[in-house]
Amino acid sequence: ISRPGMESTELRLREAHLAGCLALSRSAHWNQNEADWRLMLGFGRGWGLAINDGTLAASTLVLPYNGFAWVAMVLVHPEYRKKGFATRLLRTALADLDKTGQAAILDATPAGHDVYALEGFIDCWRFKRFALTMPATVFLPGENIRPIEEADWPRILELDAKAFGANRETVLRNLAQRLPQAALVAERGGRIGGFLFGRDGREARQLGPLVARDERIACDLLGTALQRVEPTVYLDLVDRKETLGKWLGERGFAVQRPFTRMARGLREVPGESSLVCCPAGPELG
Repeated sequence: ISRPGMESTELRLREAHLAGCLALSRSAHWNQNEADWRLMLGFGRGWGLAINDGTLAASTLVLPYNGFAWVAMVLVHPEYRKKGFATRLLRTALADLDKTGQAAILDATPAGHDVYALEGFIDCWRFKRFALTMPATVFLPGENIRPIEEADWPRILELDAKAFGANRETVLRNLAQRLPQAALVAERGGRIGGFLFGRDGREARQLGPLVARDERIACDLLGTALQRVEPTVYLDLVDRKETLGKWLGERGFAVQRPFTRMARGLREVPGESSLVCCPAGPELG
């Protein structure tokens, strides 16, 4: 793309572009910090557009999982929107996935939804971001909730693969180190009923993924974590989890914005979505 007074150069994103990536997150008021970008660039592939003064104006990442890839960080700096940058990089990423026959999944904001639909993505299910900006209640620890131990990992990964549809050990182990006080498991009689992870962010701490066999277990996990993690806290709640949504509302959480999980090359997203209470976040799945 060449426009009067401005040219853009497509490039592969590397660790050397971290400062520009962080500037994009800040410009959009998104929550990713340096650790998020390092994680995603470390196991994913990214593309950017730099304008002629070297400013990173746009980004798109793909994170490979088993059998599909996650499309993330489709971002354009506010000063350079309405120039086709997002569509250009999205098509570069999708062409890369088409070469290997990988389906694509993403979580769309309302602003990006129609762009993705035009590229062949279909709606699968929806969720909303909830935010707690100040402690409005006293959170109580749930029953049978404890910190994750090394011996728990095989069972956690088995349950997560069942819920998410792929192994994401790299992501979960990273999150366990980022916010260890929120790395929790629900266990009774040797059976894992659910687990929770979290991470630090640029604006807030993000809780998720939260995978649980029922909403009572999910409430117990969140109650325990919120006793240990100070606001501001974000979490993304699947719309069908109505009991959990009511629980959050009664405890001071407010809805920020909706998202739609979309797929390209699949009729529906992999995994048993009934087990998913809170995704890891739109950038991680």
